[in-house]
Amino acid sequence: MTTQGSDSSAKSTENGTARKADIAAKVDIAAKLAAFDDHWAPRRIARVNDYDIRAVKLLGSFVWHSHEDTDELFLVVSGTLTIRLRDVAGAGTGESAVVLGPGELYVVPRGVEHCPVAEEEVSAVLFEPTVTVNTGSTGGDRTRRPLEA
Repeated sequence: MTTQGSDSSAKSTENGTARKADIAAKVDIAAKLAAFDDHWAPRRIARVNDYDIRAVKLLGSFVWHSHEDTDELFLVVSGTLTIRLRDVAGAGTGESAVVLGPGELYVVPRGVEHCPVAEEEVSAVLFEPTVTVNTGSTGGDRTRRPLEA
């Protein structure tokens, strides 16, 4: 069993039960989001195995990008997020969009080119592998490694 301790390393007893000192504290998502103002700069707020839970604020249009090796989950906390998609599943469908409001989530399938757009500020939570780069293979000025919240 993996838990997040103070040093974020995996710790367990011989029978797989976490020691009380190794159990992570609960996370107040609203407080984590209130602690920063910059946009498109994800903050790691927790870990689940090899995945990050990242808080992020979004405003404007991001870059078109894809993640070839992983899906990407967007959970909207506040605001309205449009995720523009290109050629979902290689079906030659052209562009489409998914619009998310508070409490709604969408999983962008691996390899699907997408572009998140927030006409007004959006607060969201992302769930993706720790090694995932926010701009996928596109790179550029908006590439950010997640900061600790």
